[in-house]
Formats: sequence, C-alpha cells, structure tokens
Amino acid sequence: MQTMPTYSFSEMIPDVVSRYAQNNALSFVDETPLTYAQMGVKIEGVMNFLEALGLKQGDKVILFSQNMPNWAISYFAMQCMGIVSIPVLPDFAPHELQNVLQHSQAKGIFISNSLEYKLMELKKDFIETIVRMDDFEVIEGKKQQIRFDENAQLKGRYTPKENELAILLYTSGTTDNSKGVMLSQKNVLFNAYQSGHIQEIKETDKFLSVLPLSHTYENTIGLLLPILKGASVSYLKKPPTASVLIPAMQKIKPELMLTVPLIIEKVYKTSILPEIQKKMITRLMYKFAPTRKLINRLAGKKLYKTFGGHLKFFGIGGAKLDAVVEQFLREAKFPYAIGYGLTETAPLLAGSNPSETKFQAIGPKVVHCELKINNPDPNTNEGEIWAKGPNVMLGYYKNEEKTREVLTEDGWFKTGDLGVFDKQGWLSHKGRLKNLIVGANGENIYPEEIETLINNFRHVVESIVIKKKGQLVALVHFNREELELNIKAMKTDVANKMDEKFEEITSLVDKTIDELADELQQYVNARVNKFSRIQLLIVHPDPFQKTATLKIKRYLYY
Repeated sequence: MQTMPTYSFSEMIPDVVSRYAQNNALSFVDETPLTYAQMGVKIEGVMNFLEALGLKQGDKVILFSQNMPNWAISYFAMQCMGIVSIPVLPDFAPHELQNVLQHSQAKGIFISNSLEYKLMELKKDFIETIVRMDDFEVIEGKKQQIRFDENAQLKGRYTPKENELAILLYTSGTTDNSKGVMLSQKNVLFNAYQSGHIQEIKETDKFLSVLPLSHTYENTIGLLLPILKGASVSYLKKPPTASVLIPAMQKIKPELMLTVPLIIEKVYKTSILPEIQKKMITRLMYKFAPTRKLINRLAGKKLYKTFGGHLKFFGIGGAKLDAVVEQFLREAKFPYAIGYGLTETAPLLAGSNPSETKFQAIGPKVVHCELKINNPDPNTNEGEIWAKGPNVMLGYYKNEEKTREVLTEDGWFKTGDLGVFDKQGWLSHKGRLKNLIVGANGENIYPEEIETLINNFRHVVESIVIKKKGQLVALVHFNREELELNIKAMKTDVANKMDEKFEEITSLVDKTIDELADELQQYVNARVNKFSRIQLLIVHPDPFQKTATLKIKRYLYY
C-alpha cells in the first residue's frame, strides 16, 4: 500500500487527479460521472469561488446538505485552502444548526436546496455568505453578485498544515449533548490509509454511498478511501428506501457499501424472515441447524443478487450487529465485515474484511494504532477500550474540560466503550460504559445484551433497557402496523363500516400488544441471569429518536 510523505489535501488532490485522470470519480446514480480530471477542475473552480467570497485559511464554513458530488467537491476545495469544514448532519433540526452556528462562529454555509427551508428559523446576522450547494449560487450575503465559474484560475497558493484544525464535527451522541470534535487533515487521511489495509481497494471498484457524508464513518471510508485509490462513488438523490436503493444497486452494481446494523437487521426481519416463516415446511426446517444453513444460503444468494451481484465488501459499523442477523449473514455467505470506531478517532480503530470475520467479534486493531483494555476485570478481562495513534482527535472545540476527561497527558483516548480482546488479538465490543448498569450487589449488567434478546422476539422493532428507581426497565416498541395487517388477514367477519372496523382492529391490536408484552417479559427473564431480569416492561408507542448511524439516543429516555 502506498504511503505519503505528508497527509495534506493540497498535495493529495492534485496527485489523485493526475494519477487517475480518466477514471470515474463522483456521480449521482442516474447521471454521467465526473472523471478525476473534471473533479480536479471543479475543485479549483470552487477554490476560486471561495476566494472571491472573501473566505480564507482558518475561516469556518458549514456543509449542510444531503449527499451529492458537490458536497465532496466543496469539502475538498475547503481542505485544499485550509478553510475549516463543519459537516452537519442533514437531520439536524434548525435549533441544532443554530447552536452549531453560534458555537463554531462559522462565516458561511453551503446548503442543499432540499434543506433551505431550515434557514427560515435561523438567526444568521453574523453569517457572511450562504451558498446553494446544488449549483453554487450565492443565495444570501453581501456578495450575491459573485458567480461560480468552473474554469476560473486560482489566484492564491495554499499549503495548510496537516496537524491543524481542519474539520469540526458536531456529534449527535447517544449519551450526551453534541460536542465539536476537532480533526486535522492528518487524522482523516491517515485513517483512510489505515482503513485501506483492511480491505484492498482497486481503481475499478464502485462504491454506493447511503450514509450521510457529514458522518466521519462515511466521510473517511466511503469518500476519502475510494478517492485515494482512484475508485468511483455514486450517490442517491433520495433517502435510501427499498424503492430507491434496489434499482440503484441494480444499476451501479457496487463492489463496496457501508451501512449500519439497523439497515441489514431491518432487511432480515422484514424481507427474509417473513418469507421463511410464511410456509410451515420452511418454518420447521429453520429450527434445525443443517436445514437452516441451507435455507440461509439460498436466501443469501437471492439477497446478493438484489444488492447488484458484485459486492465484495458490505461494511457494518456504528453499533453492534444483532447476533441472529450475523448468524444469517455468515450462513448466507454474504460478504459482510464489521468495523469499530468513533468520530474522535476519525473513525476506524478495529475491523476485518469479509474473508476473515469472527462471530460477534470486530477484528484486529488498525495498523499504526495502539489499543488497550484499561483496568480489565480480572475475571472477564473486560474493560474500557483506550486508543492511541495519528487518527486520534485534537480535542473538543472550546471545551478543555471535556477534552481532559477523555484524553490523557500521554495521548490515550478513552473511548467510553467496553471491550475485550481474544487470544488472537481480535476486539469484541460489550457496550457503552455509560450504559452499563450496576446491580444491587455490584453485578455488571449489559443492557445491550438484554436488548438483543428482546429485539429478536416476534413483532418487536426495537428496545432499550434502563435502570429507573432501582428497577430494571425495558422500553419496547412493537410493530403495530405488522400486527394490524395480521389481524385484518385473520378477521373476516369484521363489521362493514370503516369506523367499526378501525375501532375493533385497534382494540384487538392493543390487546395483542399487552399479551405480547407479558409473554416477552417471561421469555426474557427465563433466559438471563437473575441480576438481569426485567422488573418492568413498558410498551413504547413510537419509534425511538436516533443518531445519524441509527443508534437510539438513549440519554433522552433515562
């Protein structure tokens, strides 16, 4: 694998543009791709545009958009000039965007047309420029007369330093309020090279991007890594629902995709498992390991074709993968791989490729990075995962106290995650330290393990287990729509009037959910140790609020 003398965008971009000039680089699924040469011209045009807008090295600019080629173009142009990019998740509410604006003191916003409505509620007196990312039109600001010229020649010369603040990421963390994570160019470029050691990327490879580019997982591994290797990246114009994603996969036939557990878990629970359970013969066969493996292998072949038939790397990260779903992927011989990391580590710390996965394990640490279990439990060897290396953040923006809490004087980053290494050096994730529940007699209770059990019970969509007033409480969201369909299919003698139908079905669904909740509590308590038994199960009527990587924002429910 190639190495670089420096980790600087101003050196990397001209190098890849020259090296892979005629390769496809960036595109929407249904549009003609930009080649690397065309991408290079456009990046220089945006740099000239930024100059004309009066933005200079050290200034901060927010990127607030859904994925598109112009997102990557804008990001690369800013990095090459030393302008600090602030990628903001598209699902941030206006008040969250307002907080980022004020905390970061950003001078400009590059925003997609689809999100412009969120500007209506903002106080933006101190913002100098707002640019529509779709076409680089200045929509607000003193320099609205400035026009983007793709072929304009760059006037200045820029050599940003690799270890200075380059990217400011405001996390939508599951356990705390958003913090501004400060990353350098070296952090993210070095981590892209670290990621490339896990899975070989060829210049002929095609990536399909479905996660937000404003999340460091997609940004580093789904954008920087393929661009460094001369590969191509395609984006969707709409959210990745099945009706959008399946045709896109058939058209692009991607070799690589990055996802989060919830996406593949949903595919398994809503598409694959119902097909198996539909017939009595397959239901019975699925209870025995040899025939279950055969069924899963056949389902896996069908799934592989659905994903375009060329996948060699289906990366899963952002949270722990459900054990039942992972068993299916293994038996289906689907090319999945697990990764682990955090925004603060740019992000990847450990992972494997599809040829060498281990059940419910992540993989070895990435190259040129140190990982250790701090203060491990003498009985289980479990403890907090600490990391050290060139991919560890500079700190939290304007928050030295929080920075000192997580970064030791000798450079170790405290991840806040619990883990354990096996004898071969493979890391396994046990859960978040903040989520750990200590029982009445000092026992460690891992809520994620109980949630996995709950989530595999029929008609359960998702759950969280928390401690309230000394009790272990499960909040459970059932699939009400699925239950309604089942009851409608069975109930043929319901009254003809729509109102009566609705009232009767609603009543039957409520009753069914109550019965399921009672059964579920008994089911779980029969399968966990006495310290982990659920004392109260509460039906949660709505889906839980989630982060960009579809993790539940647990702190909202404590």
